[in-house]
Amino acid sequence: MPEHESIWSDLQGVAFSQGYLSAGGVRTRYLCAGDPDKPVLVLLHGSGGHAEAYVRNLEAHAQHFWTWAIDMLGHGYTDKPGHPLEIRHYVEHLMAVLHTIGAERASVSGESLGGWVAARAAVDHPDKVDRLVLNTAGGSQADPAVMQRIITLSMAAVENPTWETVQARIKWLMADKSKDYDDLVASRQRIYRQPGFIAAMRDIMALQDPTIRARNLLGPAEYGAITAPTLVLWTTDDPTAEVEEGRRIASMIPGARFEVIAGCGHWPQYEDPKTFNRLHLDFLLGR
Repeated sequence: MPEHESIWSDLQGVAFSQGYLSAGGVRTRYLCAGDPDKPVLVLLHGSGGHAEAYVRNLEAHAQHFWTWAIDMLGHGYTDKPGHPLEIRHYVEHLMAVLHTIGAERASVSGESLGGWVAARAAVDHPDKVDRLVLNTAGGSQADPAVMQRIITLSMAAVENPTWETVQARIKWLMADKSKDYDDLVASRQRIYRQPGFIAAMRDIMALQDPTIRARNLLGPAEYGAITAPTLVLWTTDDPTAEVEEGRRIASMIPGARFEVIAGCGHWPQYEDPKTFNRLHLDFLLGR
C-alpha cells in the first residue's frame, strides 16, 4: 500500500524547534535540531524554497550536529528585503545567522541555489566554513533553457498559486512524477500566497537574468580557492544539469569528493534520504 507522505510524519519523534531569529536585523525562520554543544551544520535550500526541504534529514544529522535549516533571505517566512537578490546578499545573511547563533564555524550544505551560496561563502569566508557540501548546486553555468523554465514555473506558481501550478513547481524538482507530494505542495502554496510574494519571487528570480547571473557565476578561480573539504553530490535525473556538470565542478575544487545518487532529481535529500544521509554524514564526519 502506498503511504501518504507528510512533513509531520517525517518529523514525528524528532526533537526539533521551529522559530525566528534576528540575523543582522532580518527576521529569519528556522528549523533546528540537535545539541548546541555539538558542531554546527547549516542546510540551505534552493530558489523559491524553504526549510522543509530538509525534513527527512534533521533527525539523522541532529545525532551529530547542532543542525539548522533556514528559510534563506527573501524566501519562505524570512523577511523580504525588497530588492533583487544576488549571491552576496545571501552570503551576508548566512554570516549574520552564524553570528546570531554564536557559531564561530559551521559545516554548510546547500542544494541548488543553496549550494551556490555555500560555495561562495567558502570562498569569501574560509575561516567560517568547516566542511562544504554542494548538492545539485547552481552557480557554475548559465543554461538559458533551464533558467527560463525556472522563471516560468516559479512565477506561474506565485502569480496564480493554485494546487496545479504549485504542484508543477514541486514535481519539476523530483525524478518520480507519479507522486502527488501533497504536503509539500500545501506548505509551499501557503508560502506563495503571502501578501507581496509575487514581488519577492521576482527578486529571487534575479539570478536567472543573464546579466545578473554572469556577474555571480563561479569559475575555476573561485572553485579553486575553496580550502574547506568538499563533497559534490549529483543525481542521475537532475533537471538543471547532467552528471558531467557536477563532475566538472568537483574537478575544479582541490581534493573534492564526488558522489552520484541514482534515481533522484533535484532533491536527493528528500527523494532518497537514506542514501543521502549516509553519504552526507560519512563525509561530514570524516569517514
